Amino acid sequence: MITIKEIAKMANVSAATVSHVINGTAKISPETTKRVMDVINKVNYKPNSIAKSLKIKRTNTIGIITEDITVFNTPEIINGINEHAENCGYHIILNNLRLYKRIGNNYKDTSKFTDLVSDIVGDLVNRQVDGIIYVGAHCRDITGLIENVSVPIVYTYCYTNNESDISIYYDDELAAYEATKYLIMNNHRKIGVITGSLSSIQCQERLKGYQRALFDNNILFNPQYMKIGNWELEQGYLAAKELLSLSDAPTAIFSMNDVMAGGVIEAAKELGISIPKELSLVGFDNRECSYSYSPKLTTMSLPLYEIGKKGAEILIKMINDKKSSKAPHDQNNTENKIKLNCVLIQRESVFENPDKSFKIS
Repeated sequence: MITIKEIAKMANVSAATVSHVINGTAKISPETTKRVMDVINKVNYKPNSIAKSLKIKRTNTIGIITEDITVFNTPEIINGINEHAENCGYHIILNNLRLYKRIGNNYKDTSKFTDLVSDIVGDLVNRQVDGIIYVGAHCRDITGLIENVSVPIVYTYCYTNNESDISIYYDDELAAYEATKYLIMNNHRKIGVITGSLSSIQCQERLKGYQRALFDNNILFNPQYMKIGNWELEQGYLAAKELLSLSDAPTAIFSMNDVMAGGVIEAAKELGISIPKELSLVGFDNRECSYSYSPKLTTMSLPLYEIGKKGAEILIKMINDKKSSKAPHDQNNTENKIKLNCVLIQRESVFENPDKSFKIS
């Protein structure tokens, strides 16, 4: 392998000059820089990245820990991290905990995988990553899962209650509020809701948004219009059958995820109810299935790519400025918890109710 000294001799400069050109550590004239780079390109010189990282005490590497890469939200978050990191000259090391296969859907009990996460964090630190991004499978509190890490860490699609931790996720309550408000703007007052598991923080926040939208528009909450689901298609189907069989059935349904919304579509077809002519439907998540339904589903799109990009942006800023671990200012930032906004995707499953006898706030 050719050395810097040999390149220096071929370019008729000092070894220090070659080092400065490669590392950008000093101002070298354009003519000299071109002469050195011509030699480097000619001999196809590849710098020793390990030696370089030891010298500057940085590897330009980010460790990513995902709870489960098969969960729908994870790939797009990783894409956002990867693209921004690549644009900033960083590489990634990806670790997949495969939690669904290990413990099923019981992510809430972090004690079941604390040791696993600790081992992976230790391995990443030993591999000299400059920082770590943790990607949750569900948006929830994971306080205490990772402690005493010697490198900066950012949490995405999850959060902790530690003041020093930076967490990036999205605003469930606001998204549900806007989904319900959209139905109200289309003159619906009788709006059913199919929840997820009531123990889920996401479900609780979305229920708050649904109820707040009704309250703000002087619509009484009707307990009969709320059916408890479990995020699965079959439960969406069963809940919709109950809602649509009421004597005073809702004219619109807000399904807390797109999968259950598929069950609503099946139930409506079975009962001979047309979507959107006789029933409006809004989902949540903007999963791939939402576009393949007939009719195509109006839904709330999660800012997954943006969460990943923002996580990488903040982590790299922390790496470059270790004196400050605070997140940069953001209009939705409360201390270090950053909530990004969801976006309503309007497709074919909502109609304007001809009943215009009430005012929208």
